Amino acid sequence: MEILYAVLIITAVGFVFGIILSVASVIMHVPVDEKVSKIRECLPGANCGACGYTGCDGYAEAIASGEAEPYKCTPGGKATSEALSELLGVEIKTEQFVAVVGCNHGLDKANVDYLYEGRQSCASVKLLYGGQLQCKYGCLGFGDCVNVCDYDAIKIVDGIAKVNREKCVGCAKCAKTCPSSVISLIPYDTKVTVNCHNLEKGAVSRKKCSASCIGCMKCTKVCETGAISVENFLAHIDTAKCINCGKCAEVCPQGCILVH
Repeated sequence: MEILYAVLIITAVGFVFGIILSVASVIMHVPVDEKVSKIRECLPGANCGACGYTGCDGYAEAIASGEAEPYKCTPGGKATSEALSELLGVEIKTEQFVAVVGCNHGLDKANVDYLYEGRQSCASVKLLYGGQLQCKYGCLGFGDCVNVCDYDAIKIVDGIAKVNREKCVGCAKCAKTCPSSVISLIPYDTKVTVNCHNLEKGAVSRKKCSASCIGCMKCTKVCETGAISVENFLAHIDTAKCINCGKCAEVCPQGCILVH
């Protein structure tokens, strides 16, 4: 009988708590916006923050409220754009972006100030005199960008970060993580890039790295569209004007302009 009483008591307590939880769920129920739910289903769920919001949930709410435009999800690509376009009844024009590393030194081209043996992190070595390289603008090569990439699109090869353009979705996590700010996003169709970030005079930068831009302006003289210019001793490409002819890369004496 004692066992039976215990079972009855537990059953009664469970029944009472069940009623309480049911009532509470009704009272505390928060209505779900069906529009937000449908928009959320269109998003890839990467929660990368490339759209400028905390994640896919935050972005879906912002789109539903009219706070955000529906074309900021770069990881979702064409599939997400088409789904949102059909759902919202609007035409969404998107442009695919890809990360590019503005450095091309490699282990055989950049001079080092010291041998670093601490925590294997770009952020850590950057705190020690700006890094182990004489060029304080280059890729540090410890792979902080690799660690945050959810798509296996970036690797460290010969001491420098390399991006796999076919895997990259343009989420910008690597760019936000890089303490030297050598990673940036460019339109996917852009095939010519300046893989240097050094802002020192050519005579100075060349002593530190044999692959640095020296600001010689040979690239600007052969560019027929005026897409390339030199500012602060560093070449810059206007992707809107560039036709990917590659002439600037052909004349670059340092080999820091690449054609992908």
